[in-house]
Amino acid sequence: MPLMRLQKFLSMAGVCSRRRGETLIKEGVIKVNGVIVTELGTKIDTDTDAVTVRGQPVETVPPRTVYIALNKPRGYVTSCNQQGEKTVLDLVDISERVYPVGRLDKESTGLLLLTNDGRLHHRLSHPSFDHEKEYDVSLESALSDQAIRRIEKGMPILGSKTRPAQVMRITSRRFRIVLKEGRNRQIRRMVRKLGNRVTRLKRIRICSIHLGRLPEGTWRYLTDRERQTLTERMKSDASLAPTKRLS
Repeated sequence: MPLMRLQKFLSMAGVCSRRRGETLIKEGVIKVNGVIVTELGTKIDTDTDAVTVRGQPVETVPPRTVYIALNKPRGYVTSCNQQGEKTVLDLVDISERVYPVGRLDKESTGLLLLTNDGRLHHRLSHPSFDHEKEYDVSLESALSDQAIRRIEKGMPILGSKTRPAQVMRITSRRFRIVLKEGRNRQIRRMVRKLGNRVTRLKRIRICSIHLGRLPEGTWRYLTDRERQTLTERMKSDASLAPTKRLS
């Protein structure tokens, strides 16, 4: 079996999170084949090496599949690891290793899904599956009806035209938009092209999952019904691209 980092093994075995595993390694309470390990880069063979934590043996168990909804605050990047930045994973301390589905830029807030289900991650992230994402957008100045129609029909940004979108005006400086794609800072770029500026951008829905009243900076597990709905949606996808493995 390929070698695995010790802290990842501890996480997969359900002992602790990877971050906590690094702390335990530094504390010198973990042994591999009877020898104390304090190097964070240590790798083990999970088939042959014996690992103990404070004298208690650790055995691998298949990781449970986890589905999480997070209300991302401003100032956090949607990344698993970015030096010098606070990441969304800093807000979720569980033993399983999860990955963000899609992205929200650093200054945007709202709903973000995280999972270790590779198939679901791929199908929700890839634009070919037409999954909807809904945003609540506030602007610096009023947006005309003509500008709204330009957004709805699609606009040229990043070298090509955006796909048609559903837009619902709330006030002269606020609207909701439903996209089936997710280009880099797409909404901000479209608004800037119209001579305006986004002052607040919040994602409130991904497919059938709604942000609801989840407080900013907190997370919850998806309900059984929410997971079932996502699973049914996956099965109904007409074309299945190759699954991207999360590792």
